[in-house]
Amino acid sequence: MTDAELRNMVSKTLTCRIDKRENCNEKMDQFLKRCFYHSGQYDSQENFAALDKKLKEHEGGRTSNRLFYLSIPPNIFIDAVKCASLSASSGNGWTRVIVEKPFGRDSDSSAALTRSLKQYLTEDQIFRIDHYLGKELVENLSVLRFSNLIFEPLWSRQYIRNVQLIFSEDFGTEGRGGYFDHYGIIRDIMQNHLLQILALFAMETPVSLDAEDIRNEKVKVLRSMRPLRLDDMVIGQYKSHTRGGVTYPAYVDDKTVPSGSLTPTFAAAALFIDNARWDGVPFLMKAGKALHNKRAEIRVQFRHVPGNLYNRNFGTDLDRATNELVIRVQPDEAIYLKINNKVPGLGMKLDRSNLNLHYAARYSKEIPDAYERLLLDAIEGERRLFIRSDELDAAWSLFTPVLKELEEKKIIPEYYPYGSRGPVGAHYLAARHNVRWGDLGTDVDQ
Repeated sequence: MTDAELRNMVSKTLTCRIDKRENCNEKMDQFLKRCFYHSGQYDSQENFAALDKKLKEHEGGRTSNRLFYLSIPPNIFIDAVKCASLSASSGNGWTRVIVEKPFGRDSDSSAALTRSLKQYLTEDQIFRIDHYLGKELVENLSVLRFSNLIFEPLWSRQYIRNVQLIFSEDFGTEGRGGYFDHYGIIRDIMQNHLLQILALFAMETPVSLDAEDIRNEKVKVLRSMRPLRLDDMVIGQYKSHTRGGVTYPAYVDDKTVPSGSLTPTFAAAALFIDNARWDGVPFLMKAGKALHNKRAEIRVQFRHVPGNLYNRNFGTDLDRATNELVIRVQPDEAIYLKINNKVPGLGMKLDRSNLNLHYAARYSKEIPDAYERLLLDAIEGERRLFIRSDELDAAWSLFTPVLKELEEKKIIPEYYPYGSRGPVGAHYLAARHNVRWGDLGTDVDQ
C-alpha cells in the first residue's frame, strides 16, 4: 500500500465527533499527513531497522516516543516484539507495546508468553489491552460505588444476595470460526472481560486511584476466588434454527469450524469469593453467541427486606419485589435501580419502578469508544485499565483446571437454537444457588 492509499482508507472512518470545534477539515488533513505505511516481515530485524531509519527521518531529532500495537496473530507476538525491541526502540524517549488478547490459552501458555515478552521488555512497557475496561460504564463502576454514600455501605454479603455479569451477542461466529474454535467463549469473554469487571466490582477500596493501587486490589479479589469446578459450569453450542421463514446456521455449519467441534459458544458459571466481604455470595456469569439479543450488563440483586410489611401485597413471588441495581454497559448505556412504590389510587397496590440514569437522555455528548480511551491512556502511560502480569496469572489459575477437564473429558455442550435465550442448563445452575437470571424477567427494562 502507498501512503496515499493508507490515508484514503483512514479518511473514510475519520471523524471529529469528540472534538466538534471549528476547522475540523484542517485537523483531519494535519492528522492524515502524519500517517505513513511501511511494510516488512514480523521476524526480520533488518526490516525493523529500515522502519527505525524511516521513523528517525520523521522524528527529525526530536524526543521520540514509540508505541507498537500488536494487532496480529498471537503466534507471531514474540517475533515482532523481539525485532521491535532490538532494532526499532526509541533512542531518547519511551517504547511501549500494546498486546491484544488472547494472552495464551491456559496458565502455562500465558506464563510462557509473559516470560518471552519480558526477555525483551520490562513490565511497565507492556500494555495488555482489554477493551471492556475502557467502556464508559465500567469506568463509572468505581465512581458509583466509592463516591456515593448510599452504595458503599450496601456493597457486601450483608445486603447483596447475588451479582450477575451477563454478556450476549445476537450473531454467531460469521466466518471467524477458525479463530474462535481454538479458544471458545470461556477464554474469549469470561476469563478476561467478565472476570475483569467482577474484580473491579468486588475489590476493596484502593489506597488511591494510582494504577498500582487499583491493580493490587483487583489481584487480591482474584486470589481470594475458588477455582471453578465443572459442577459450577454449564456449556452450550448453538444449533440451526428456522424462524419466520429464515434458517439460521448452526455453529458447526460455519465453513471455518471443524465438523463435530465441541467448542462452547455459550457458558454460564457460578463463582465465589472467599473473603470477609463476599463470603457465600454467588457471582453468576454467562456469555453466549447467537442469543436473542445483544447486551452486556452487571445486575446486583439485593436481599429481601426482613419482616417486610408489604409481603402480602406482592403475593408469593418475593423475587419480583427485590431491589436490583442494573448497570447496562451496552447497548444504550444506562444505570437504573429497581424500587417498589405505591400505584396512585385508593387501594394499596404496589408496583416496581426504575430510577433511571439513561446516558443518551442525560448527556448529549457522544461517549468515546473504549479503544479511543485506552490508546490515549497508553500514550500517557496511564496503566489503571491495563492488565498486570500477576493479575493475568491469577485469572488463568481460576479457569485453567476446568478448561482442561472440559477438553480432556470431551464434555458435549448442551445445544440451543440460534436466537434463543440459551441452554436450559443455565437456569438449573442459577436455581441451584437460589438465583433467577435478571435478564429473563417479565418486567420491561427501560
